Amino acid sequence: MRALTYDRVGQLPRVVEVAAPACPDDGVIIEVRATGVCRSDYHAWVGHDPVEFPHVGGHELAGVIIKIGRDVSRWHIGDRVTTPFVCGCGRCDFCRAGDPQVCPQQTQPGFTGWGSFAQQVIIHAADFNLVRLPDDLDFTTAAALGCRFATAYRAVTGHAKINSGEPMAVYGAGGAGLSAIMIGAALGLRVIAVDVSEPALRLASSVGAHRVVRADQNDPVAAITELTGGVPLSLDCAGTATTAVQSVRSLRRRGHHVQVGLLFDDAATPPIPMDRVISWELSIHGSHGIAAADYRGLLDLVTSGKVHPERMITTITDLAGAGRALAAMADPSASPGITVAVP
Repeated sequence: MRALTYDRVGQLPRVVEVAAPACPDDGVIIEVRATGVCRSDYHAWVGHDPVEFPHVGGHELAGVIIKIGRDVSRWHIGDRVTTPFVCGCGRCDFCRAGDPQVCPQQTQPGFTGWGSFAQQVIIHAADFNLVRLPDDLDFTTAAALGCRFATAYRAVTGHAKINSGEPMAVYGAGGAGLSAIMIGAALGLRVIAVDVSEPALRLASSVGAHRVVRADQNDPVAAITELTGGVPLSLDCAGTATTAVQSVRSLRRRGHHVQVGLLFDDAATPPIPMDRVISWELSIHGSHGIAAADYRGLLDLVTSGKVHPERMITTITDLAGAGRALAAMADPSASPGITVAVP
């Protein structure tokens, strides 16, 4: 099969012929029909998230099952499927409690093993981790759901109860942030989008942002406080020490901060104002993906037409183009929206 590989940190990925994967007893082989290019893939490529070399990235995928392990009972060859980027073992206490996104034995295509920047990919514990795609949902749109959209859905709906008409702040209008904006708007929230990129903010407005704040020209905390008096829910989808702190400071009393964007190195320990967290009884949540069993609400939003994730897809390319898109993420403002590759 063809796969997009690299042999060391920061090497421009190249498309090569590699051996097709062997099917595990509890898993399946999926023929990849579309795969998103996510900033998490970039973090692996630049060495923030260590992987073994040679490596094939990619974790936002949609495709068709072409091989099935002997222990798999729920799926058949030809089924149209996707999967969360965090795949649980299906056996531990966390998985049994419905929280495979924190499974200690989790597998992640594109991180713990080769991923979907290839014509085929392995998914382990298939009976537990696969999600059936609606017949009328195309593979390109389905791939755009995999990490950013699904993670944003749970970040908006899974940690705090807020009501239609209330405000929500979203720091960062990349793939995850745009997804959160679109989902929040579909649920009736008045979303305030914060970013330094004018093209990203224009895209944010087009997918549902009620107001936008250009962070390099304004103090976003002051702007959000002036507009709302403080929001009940704020998401940091940018993943910087600055935006994490700003998100917390944008909250009203008893508000909820959700950390979606990944933080690395010195940024991994931002100076969160714990005095305010205590005195205002703020809640701080991490959000690390979504369980396969929780996709129903997300897919219902998509198939009902209340959200249109395809509007965030700005580039459709091939495997070589996925490599170029990965390298271009060194400039976070270079290309707003989501890139999807068709192997």
